[in-house]
Amino acid sequence: MLMSQYFDVGEQTLWNPSNGPGRLFVDMAKALEPVAGLPSGIGVGRWGPGDPDCHGIDLAAFTTFTDALARRYRESNHLIMRSLMEGFIATAIVLVERGGARVPALSEQPKTSTEDVQIGPTGPAAQADPDRLAELAAEHSAAMAW
Repeated sequence: MLMSQYFDVGEQTLWNPSNGPGRLFVDMAKALEPVAGLPSGIGVGRWGPGDPDCHGIDLAAFTTFTDALARRYRESNHLIMRSLMEGFIATAIVLVERGGARVPALSEQPKTSTEDVQIGPTGPAAQADPDRLAELAAEHSAAMAW
């Protein structure tokens, strides 16, 4: 019985977490597909559909999915929405970058979202810190086994 998960692009392993974080990441990706309006790009691994511990990543689809979530995060002024999403997005950014791609939303000027708007006692809340996801992704990268 395997004690870890594998997230691969072809033969290249991008991440090899223990079972708990690996399975949670897959489950969160499924939960965030409706938020992004896109499939996650996480699918069957190299050993086929009978292996629950290996996850093949379609890098193009996963990058598009991660970019859509990062864009939604950066455009949102809703603190709770961002908090619920940011750990997953930071981890996903690491996988995208380890695969040799990049997340365009991290370097673009965000628009102002009209979805899930948070209004406080002094008016609309502030948008996300533009550097928050990149900083968190750097922290995650240092902690993520290859």
